[in-house]
Amino acid sequence: MILETERLSLRPLEVGDADLLFPVLSDVEVMAHWDIPEVDDPDLVKAIVEGQVADARAGKAAHWAIRRLDDDEFLGACDLSDIDRWHKRAEVGFILGRDAWGHGYALEAMRAVIGYAAAMGVRRLAARTHLGNRRSDALLEKLGFEQEGLLRGHVLRDGEHRDCRLFGLLL
Repeated sequence: MILETERLSLRPLEVGDADLLFPVLSDVEVMAHWDIPEVDDPDLVKAIVEGQVADARAGKAAHWAIRRLDDDEFLGACDLSDIDRWHKRAEVGFILGRDAWGHGYALEAMRAVIGYAAAMGVRRLAARTHLGNRRSDALLEKLGFEQEGLLRGHVLRDGEHRDCRLFGLLL
Protein backbone atom coordinates (compact mmCIF):
# COMPACT_ATOMS: atom_id res chain seq x y z
CA MET A 1 0.00 0.00 0.00
CA ILE A 2 1.36 3.41 -1.03
CA LEU A 3 0.79 6.18 1.51
CA GLU A 4 0.95 9.82 0.45
CA THR A 5 1.17 12.96 2.53
CA GLU A 6 1.42 16.60 1.54
CA ARG A 7 5.14 16.27 0.68
CA LEU A 8 5.93 12.56 0.83
CA SER A 9 5.27 9.24 -0.83
CA LEU A 10 5.71 6.12 1.28
CA ARG A 11 6.08 3.19 -1.09
CA PRO A 12 6.51 -0.44 -0.10
CA LEU A 13 10.20 -1.16 0.35
CA GLU A 14 11.73 -3.21 -2.47
CA VAL A 15 15.01 -5.12 -2.60
CA GLY A 16 16.35 -2.52 -5.05
CA ASP A 17 15.97 0.13 -2.33
CA ALA A 18 18.93 -1.43 -0.51
CA ASP A 19 21.30 0.60 -2.70
CA LEU A 20 19.56 3.80 -1.57
CA LEU A 21 19.42 2.73 2.08
CA PHE A 22 23.12 1.79 2.25
CA PRO A 23 24.41 5.40 2.57
CA VAL A 24 21.94 5.98 5.42
CA LEU A 25 22.93 2.80 7.30
CA SER A 26 26.63 3.45 6.74
CA ASP A 27 26.48 6.92 8.34
CA VAL A 28 28.02 6.85 11.83
CA GLU A 29 25.90 9.75 13.08
CA VAL A 30 22.62 8.30 11.75
CA MET A 31 23.36 4.93 13.34
CA ALA A 32 24.55 6.30 16.71
CA HIS A 33 21.27 5.34 18.38
CA TRP A 34 20.47 2.08 16.58
CA ASP A 35 20.71 -1.52 17.71
CA ILE A 36 23.56 -2.12 15.27
CA PRO A 37 26.53 0.08 14.39
CA GLU A 38 26.94 1.64 10.96
CA VAL A 39 27.01 -0.96 8.18
CA ASP A 40 29.96 -0.96 5.81
CA ASP A 41 28.82 -3.93 3.70
CA PRO A 42 26.21 -3.29 0.98
CA ASP A 43 25.46 -7.02 0.87
CA LEU A 44 24.40 -6.91 4.52
CA VAL A 45 22.01 -4.03 3.80
CA LYS A 46 20.60 -6.03 0.89
CA ALA A 47 20.07 -9.03 3.19
CA ILE A 48 18.34 -6.82 5.77
CA VAL A 49 16.02 -5.36 3.12
CA GLU A 50 15.31 -8.84 1.70
CA GLY A 51 14.21 -9.93 5.18
CA GLN A 52 12.00 -6.86 5.54
CA VAL A 53 10.39 -7.49 2.14
CA ALA A 54 9.77 -11.14 3.12
CA ASP A 55 8.19 -10.05 6.43
CA ALA A 56 5.91 -7.65 4.53
CA ARG A 57 4.84 -10.37 2.10
CA ALA A 58 4.06 -12.65 5.05
CA GLY A 59 1.89 -9.94 6.65
CA LYS A 60 4.18 -9.60 9.68
CA ALA A 61 5.20 -6.03 8.86
CA ALA A 62 4.93 -3.14 6.44
CA HIS A 63 8.13 -1.38 5.39
CA TRP A 64 8.15 1.79 3.32
CA ALA A 65 10.74 3.81 1.43
CA ILE A 66 10.20 7.50 2.19
CA ARG A 67 10.50 9.75 -0.88
CA ARG A 68 9.78 13.40 -1.51
CA LEU A 69 6.84 13.90 -3.87
CA ASP A 70 8.29 16.86 -5.75
CA ASP A 71 11.56 15.25 -6.87
CA ASP A 72 11.25 11.55 -5.83
CA GLU A 73 14.40 11.85 -3.68
CA PHE A 74 14.90 8.92 -1.29
CA LEU A 75 14.96 10.21 2.30
CA GLY A 76 14.86 7.06 4.42
CA ALA A 77 12.52 4.33 5.56
CA CYS A 78 9.81 3.66 8.11
CA ASP A 79 7.90 0.62 9.23
CA LEU A 80 5.06 -0.99 11.07
CA SER A 81 6.54 -4.22 12.43
CA ASP A 82 5.79 -7.05 14.84
CA ILE A 83 2.15 -6.86 13.77
CA ASP A 84 0.02 -8.86 16.18
CA ARG A 85 -3.47 -9.05 14.71
CA TRP A 86 -4.91 -10.96 17.69
CA HIS A 87 -3.93 -8.31 20.23
CA LYS A 88 -4.25 -5.49 17.67
CA ARG A 89 -0.77 -4.10 18.32
CA ALA A 90 2.41 -3.33 16.40
CA GLU A 91 5.68 -1.44 16.64
CA VAL A 92 6.76 1.57 14.57
CA GLY A 93 10.20 2.68 13.46
CA PHE A 94 11.84 5.24 11.20
CA ILE A 95 15.26 6.23 9.89
CA LEU A 96 16.20 9.22 7.77
CA GLY A 97 19.42 10.25 6.10
CA ARG A 98 21.09 13.19 7.82
CA ASP A 99 20.26 15.60 4.97
CA ALA A 100 16.55 14.99 5.69
CA TRP A 101 16.77 15.84 9.41
CA GLY A 102 15.02 18.91 10.72
CA HIS A 103 12.45 19.28 7.92
CA GLY A 104 9.51 17.51 9.58
CA TYR A 105 9.66 14.53 7.22
CA ALA A 106 9.73 11.89 9.97
CA LEU A 107 6.74 13.50 11.71
CA GLU A 108 4.80 13.62 8.43
CA ALA A 109 5.68 10.03 7.50
CA MET A 110 4.86 8.66 10.93
CA ARG A 111 1.49 10.39 10.98
CA ALA A 112 0.67 8.51 7.78
CA VAL A 113 1.90 5.21 9.28
CA ILE A 114 -0.18 5.76 12.43
CA GLY A 115 -3.25 6.47 10.27
CA TYR A 116 -2.61 3.31 8.28
CA ALA A 117 -2.24 1.27 11.48
CA ALA A 118 -5.49 2.65 12.88
CA ALA A 119 -7.33 1.89 9.62
CA MET A 120 -6.15 -1.73 9.77
CA GLY A 121 -7.52 -2.10 13.29
CA VAL A 122 -4.34 -1.69 15.34
CA ARG A 123 -5.18 -0.24 18.75
CA ARG A 124 -1.72 -0.02 20.36
CA LEU A 125 1.58 1.09 18.91
CA ALA A 126 4.94 0.74 20.58
CA ALA A 127 8.24 2.44 19.78
CA ARG A 128 11.67 2.15 21.31
CA THR A 129 14.57 4.60 21.42
CA HIS A 130 18.08 4.33 22.77
CA LEU A 131 18.73 6.42 25.85
CA GLY A 132 20.06 9.79 24.72
CA ASN A 133 18.21 9.88 21.39
CA ARG A 134 16.47 13.15 22.20
CA ARG A 135 15.37 13.84 18.60
CA SER A 136 13.42 10.59 18.33
CA ASP A 137 12.04 10.93 21.87
CA ALA A 138 10.71 14.41 20.99
CA LEU A 139 9.21 13.19 17.72
CA LEU A 140 7.37 10.34 19.43
CA GLU A 141 6.02 12.74 22.06
CA LYS A 142 4.79 15.11 19.30
CA LEU A 143 2.93 12.13 17.82
CA GLY A 144 1.22 11.49 21.16
CA PHE A 145 3.34 8.58 22.37
CA GLU A 146 3.95 8.40 26.10
CA GLN A 147 7.04 7.00 27.73
CA GLU A 148 6.02 3.79 29.46
CA GLY A 149 9.28 2.54 30.83
CA LEU A 150 12.98 1.95 30.64
CA LEU A 151 14.33 -1.31 29.23
CA ARG A 152 17.60 -1.65 31.11
CA GLY A 153 20.43 -3.34 29.20
CA HIS A 154 18.02 -4.11 26.35
CA VAL A 155 20.50 -3.93 23.46
CA LEU A 156 24.02 -5.34 23.27
CA ARG A 157 26.01 -3.09 20.97
CA ASP A 158 29.75 -2.65 20.67
CA GLY A 159 30.27 -4.85 23.71
CA GLU A 160 28.05 -2.86 26.05
CA HIS A 161 24.45 -3.18 27.12
CA ARG A 162 22.38 -0.13 26.23
CA ASP A 163 19.21 1.06 27.90
CA CYS A 164 16.17 1.86 25.76
CA ARG A 165 13.07 3.92 26.40
CA LEU A 166 9.75 2.26 25.64
CA PHE A 167 6.95 4.43 24.27
CA GLY A 168 3.32 3.55 23.67
CA LEU A 169 0.36 5.05 21.86
CA LEU A 170 -3.24 3.89 22.20
CA LEU A 171 -5.30 4.42 19.04
